[in-house]
Amino acid sequence: MNIIAAVDNRWAIGLRGELLVRIPNDQRHFRMETMGKVIVYGRKTLATLPQGLPLGGRTNLILSRNAAYRVKGAQIVHSLEELFENLSQYDTRDVYVVGGGSVYRQLLPYCDVAHITKIDRSYEADCYFPDLDRLPEWEITRDSEEQTCFDVAYTFLKYERKHTGGDGETAGL
Repeated sequence: MNIIAAVDNRWAIGLRGELLVRIPNDQRHFRMETMGKVIVYGRKTLATLPQGLPLGGRTNLILSRNAAYRVKGAQIVHSLEELFENLSQYDTRDVYVVGGGSVYRQLLPYCDVAHITKIDRSYEADCYFPDLDRLPEWEITRDSEEQTCFDVAYTFLKYERKHTGGDGETAGL
């Protein structure tokens, strides 16, 4: 599985349920990576999307403990077991975890690729992504030239989980 996020220098991702900053090129990158794919996210992340609706052109799976929760245009799953059962019908390379903080933390152990937009700034924040630079099993395998949006510098990074041998999988479903 893939995981995709925009983080600041301290791996912060949000404040009071909102993104720290909106960078049009990052939004294009997100759309390009996830279009036609399966995206997995939590109920609170859905509320931050345009009009609070599932994203078009993708299969939307929303993780929520609320058994009564329903959303038109998305499938709701209530546990990791139920999520993995649903994901078994898809190629894991086509699955993207897109937020928020608790969903990232729960699903990072099952991901092999992380697409990170690293913003060269520190923001006030109350939600963080795990710091992949401090996790020895992750390594940067691709990075872009630094780009800017107004006065905000950022780079696109691809992290991959280091394979330890054996059957070639370290974090499969």
